[in-house]
Amino acid sequence: MLKGYTKQEISWMMYDWANSAHSVIIVTLLPIFFDTVAGYTADSVSSMSTWGYATSIAMLIVALAAPFLGVFGDIRGMRKKLFSFFMLLGVAACAGMAFTPGMDFTSGPVAAGKVASLILVLYIVSVIGFDASAIYYDAFLTDVTIEDRMDKVSTMGYGLGYIGGSTIPLLIFLIMNLVGVPMLTCLAFVFGLTAVWWLAFSLPLLKNCEQTSGKPYEKGDVARSIKGVGTTIKEIIANKPMLIYILSYFFYIDGVHTVISMATTYGTNLGLDSTGMMLALLLVQILGLPFCLLYIKCSEKFGARTMVGFGICVYMFICIFAFFMNSLWQFWVLAVLCATSQGGIQALSRSMYGKLIPDKDRSGEFFGFFDIFGKFSSIMGPALVGVVSSVVANGMLGVQGLTRSMRSTPSPAITAFCPSLLSSLWARCCTSAFCPKQSTPSSKFDKIFDSHYNIGVYSVQVHLGNIPLFKVYLKT
Repeated sequence: MLKGYTKQEISWMMYDWANSAHSVIIVTLLPIFFDTVAGYTADSVSSMSTWGYATSIAMLIVALAAPFLGVFGDIRGMRKKLFSFFMLLGVAACAGMAFTPGMDFTSGPVAAGKVASLILVLYIVSVIGFDASAIYYDAFLTDVTIEDRMDKVSTMGYGLGYIGGSTIPLLIFLIMNLVGVPMLTCLAFVFGLTAVWWLAFSLPLLKNCEQTSGKPYEKGDVARSIKGVGTTIKEIIANKPMLIYILSYFFYIDGVHTVISMATTYGTNLGLDSTGMMLALLLVQILGLPFCLLYIKCSEKFGARTMVGFGICVYMFICIFAFFMNSLWQFWVLAVLCATSQGGIQALSRSMYGKLIPDKDRSGEFFGFFDIFGKFSSIMGPALVGVVSSVVANGMLGVQGLTRSMRSTPSPAITAFCPSLLSSLWARCCTSAFCPKQSTPSSKFDKIFDSHYNIGVYSVQVHLGNIPLFKVYLKT
């Protein structure tokens, strides 16, 4: 499979294998754990809203810093050092998360609030480390390969990430859960494994990849580089193909990132089985590699731009389908649809932009701007999910006189990818009726926590016909 790739290309691709563990374990499992911890706090705000805000804060920090981080990476010899720093920052945050499941978050709202806050801080730090290191990782693409091979190398990197870091740690977690290892122990182990995995498989890049672009450091370079950010902005604006591409990227990648970051939170708030969702996400990772290989072949025949357009169409359909989702089998359908294009659209977007960079010696600087557009779009989607879910559900609960803890679930895909449908969503929510009922824990994950701590759970659902738009949990 890797025949025909150089040692430097393989070493570069291995970082996708390394950091993909964070993409799956932290982005998908941690929200479910946080949702459980948040249920013990005194805060009546939806855990989904809080998680969306935390994601947006992390993205905002990276987005504002990205152009300057990229500039510093263009100084000869600095790219690997900065990459190492942010990679280790993310690894340390993941290692810290391994201790949170062992903390006593059930003794009262104050203790739960402290644990929830710690989880959010570590999550934000890990995302900063992940995304900032990715700026330098992306910039290394122009150092390790030639322009004609960028599509192939970039897409294969995503494919390796799917079959390696995205699959193996999640599979280990599911097996541990299946054989009866306590859930908190499973979570502590897999968070620690993510840190070790990320660090260990970053070593090939650190050993074999060197910065070949950029210029040697001279006194005053840092100040000149910071001032040069404005010049780069003017160059991007004057470069019509790059400007059109990066603006388009801003909008379509928003939907992709929001679906990835909010998928399990959305499913949990719909009451879907957590174990079933994890298995569906495992399927996404297993299918990711063959579909990335298919994207490589198709991009060689039809071109990268055509395949990116195809991926956008797939995600548009995903958003519409997600709006009507109310059962686990539909989540599985969405998982397969995401697997067809999730890696391909991101990989080809990265390589297409790399080809547009006019000065490869400034690839870090240009990829910094590429990252800022991607991160600002990632702020918009989760923030819209958080705001809409909080405002709409709180307003409806106020009308009914319900002020206890709640969770609300407008489709993150619709909210992020199709903002024009928000008015329709609002109108439908305002005309929906409450359907109170007593419920049992909705998933194996919830059963483990609820049976262990003897929690009584009541739920109130908001329906559109037979479709549950919101679910509100009232603990006794």
